[in-house]
Amino acid sequence: MNREAKIIAVANQKGGVGKTTTTLNLAVGLARQGKKVLAVDADPQGDLTTSLGYFQPDELKDTLSDWMEDLLRDIEADRTILCHGEGIDLIPSNLDLSDMEIRLVNAMSRETILRSCLQPYRPKYDYILLDCMPSLGMITINALAAADSVIIPTQAQYLAAKGMTQLIRTITRVRRQINPHLQIDGILLTLVAGRTNLAKATISSLRQAYGKSIRIYDTEIPVAVAAAESPAQGQSIFAYDKNSTVAKAYEAFAREVVNGEKERYYAKSTPGR
Repeated sequence: MNREAKIIAVANQKGGVGKTTTTLNLAVGLARQGKKVLAVDADPQGDLTTSLGYFQPDELKDTLSDWMEDLLRDIEADRTILCHGEGIDLIPSNLDLSDMEIRLVNAMSRETILRSCLQPYRPKYDYILLDCMPSLGMITINALAAADSVIIPTQAQYLAAKGMTQLIRTITRVRRQINPHLQIDGILLTLVAGRTNLAKATISSLRQAYGKSIRIYDTEIPVAVAAAESPAQGQSIFAYDKNSTVAKAYEAFAREVVNGEKERYYAKSTPGR
């Protein structure tokens, strides 16, 4: 398989669909499979940072905005990557990233600053996961420009599913204009509230609308109190409640992600496929 890290953007411009929870638990799930993982908080709200136990993000040095600022100013500096006890590394974020988004508007090579920041670290990891902000602004464009692929978490609800159209249009535009190798790995259904008729109907319509062109993961992430409680403890669901339905779901999802990479690698390396 590729010796450089695969960079995956976890993105959806709609908030409250489980992007940060997915980034956190996928990162730890991959680490539990022996993968070396770097998680990048690309959201000024810093939810991934606080979910990993850094509860005062505004007091942190060496956040993502500092990395990007150095690159804009052509300054070489040794930056610190944080280490989490569950086996993953983190580039944190805080509100300074909002100022960086404004600065990028007039910057040279503004769409590829994040890509340049991450490039030296690709040989050191198996996966780099980008937790994107709930918008399609310049920081998210940077994440899509840096990524090899996108995972789209979405609730099994009509309005959440409808909002994916704009995101997919943006991904297509980034692929055409900035990053021709960008792919959509798949859609992850999150916050699935049991098997109600509404949930079943929404999932069915999603599979009909997108299933022929975009993979919809077999794993569905259920609603559970434990998933909401674990970030307050600075832990993944695996550390907080390893026997929960959500932990089992994210473990299965991490396997799907890794197996999907193996399938793609095999298809590319096998003649006639």
